[in-house]
Amino acid sequence: MKTPDTEARIRAQIDENAVILFMKGTADAPECGFSRAVVNALNQMDQAFAYVNVLAAPQIREKLPSISAWPTYPQLFVNGELVGGADIVLAMQADGSLAQLLATVHIPASDDHATTSKH
Repeated sequence: MKTPDTEARIRAQIDENAVILFMKGTADAPECGFSRAVVNALNQMDQAFAYVNVLAAPQIREKLPSISAWPTYPQLFVNGELVGGADIVLAMQADGSLAQLLATVHIPASDDHATTSKH
């Protein structure tokens, strides 16, 4: 059963983390190839990011697609905006636009809503 504050919690996570990845698994142990690809892209760019394991948070997994209008995981948000999934992130990494976007990021102090990873 979804709690009434799931949407508020998701919006807070997006607002409070300049770079956040909603993914399957964790940054240290992604549980799908697409999530692994986005984690690897961020790590290759030496970008710190927060993440939420949607497999461990079924309410978020169910609710986020209705907020983001994106049906699949992973979902990368930068500066409060949905960037997209693995295909988009990898294309942006290849053409240099991901580096340009990430250059605009200022990482706030981490909070208790998401786990921050920097490798």
